[in-house]
Amino acid sequence: MPARLNAGPTPSGTAEPRRRLAVPEGVTSRRIVWDYAITVAFYHLVALLALTPWFFSCAGLIVGVLGITVFGTLGINLCYHRMLTHRGLRCPRWFEHALAVLGLCCMQDTPARWVAVHRRHHEHSDAQPDPHSPLVNLLWGHVGWMLVQNSDLRRLGIFDRYAKDILRDPFYRRLERGFLYPAIILLSWLAFFLGGFAGRLLAGGSPAEAAQLGASVLVWGVFARTVAVWHITWSVNSLAHRSGYRSFDTDDDSRNNWFVALISGGEGWHNNHHADPRAASHGRSWREPDQTYFFIRIFSRMGLLRDVIVPNRKLPTLSDRPAPQIP
Repeated sequence: MPARLNAGPTPSGTAEPRRRLAVPEGVTSRRIVWDYAITVAFYHLVALLALTPWFFSCAGLIVGVLGITVFGTLGINLCYHRMLTHRGLRCPRWFEHALAVLGLCCMQDTPARWVAVHRRHHEHSDAQPDPHSPLVNLLWGHVGWMLVQNSDLRRLGIFDRYAKDILRDPFYRRLERGFLYPAIILLSWLAFFLGGFAGRLLAGGSPAEAAQLGASVLVWGVFARTVAVWHITWSVNSLAHRSGYRSFDTDDDSRNNWFVALISGGEGWHNNHHADPRAASHGRSWREPDQTYFFIRIFSRMGLLRDVIVPNRKLPTLSDRPAPQIP
C-alpha cells in the first residue's frame, strides 16, 4: 500500500481533529458474529484461571511470557503484518508457512482474512469504510468491530479485492476450508499440555503433579498468552490512533505511541508505519526501538529472510517543514 501524506502542514505534529466517525455502512449492529463473540468470551474466561493458585506455576508463567514474543511478535507482527500484508520482506516458503502457523495460534483468523481486513484499513484509514477506526469510539476500534456483522467484510468479496495474492498459495487456501485451521489450534493445546505433563513426569513427579503442571502450561501458554496478544494487537488499532505524537503528516489519525510500541514489539510506531507501510522497520531511529525488526535482522543474517524493505529516508517529516512566517 502506498504512503498517504497530506500536502498541508499540521501544527505541532498534531492531527486535524476528528471527534466522531460513523460506523461503516455495512455494519448491522444488532447481528452478533457469534463464533467470534463466543471465542473471545471463552478465551477470556479460561485465561482468568491463571489467577488461581492451582493453575499457577513458574513454568507456565515463563511459557506464557515467552509465547507473547514467539507467537505475537513472530507470528502476527513479522509474518501476518510485515511480510504477508505489506510484502516488506520475503523468505523461503517453508519458513513463511511455519511463521504463519505461529500466527494462527494467536486466534486472529486466517492469514488471508487478517491481510484483507488490514489492507482495507490502510486504504480507508480513519474514514468511514475503515473496519476498526477508534474515531467511532475507543471500544469499537479495540474489539467491538469484530463482534457485529459487517457486510463489507464478507469473505468472498474482501478476498477478491484484498487477498488474491495470499490465496494463490494452496496452504492458505486450505486454511479457508475444512478442518485444518481448528486442527492446528487443537493440536497446539495438546502440545502445551503434554509438554508440561511430560516435563513433570521426567522430573520425577507423580501423574497428579504432571497433570497440574500440564494444565498450568496450557492455561498460561495458550489462553492467557492469546488474550494478552489480542489486547496488544487491538491496542495498535485503538490507542495508536488516539494518543501519541506524529512524525509524518498522513491523512489519518495514526500516532507513534511509546506504550503500545513497548508492549507490541515495535508496532506502536504507527504513524511511521502509515507513512511508509512497506518498510520492514517501523522505528525510525534509536529512540524508537523495534523488537520485531531486531528479529528480522537476525533471520536475515541467518539467510532465512531476504529483500527486506528499509525505511524511505526521503519522506519529509513534520520537523523538516519550515516554520510559518509571522506577518
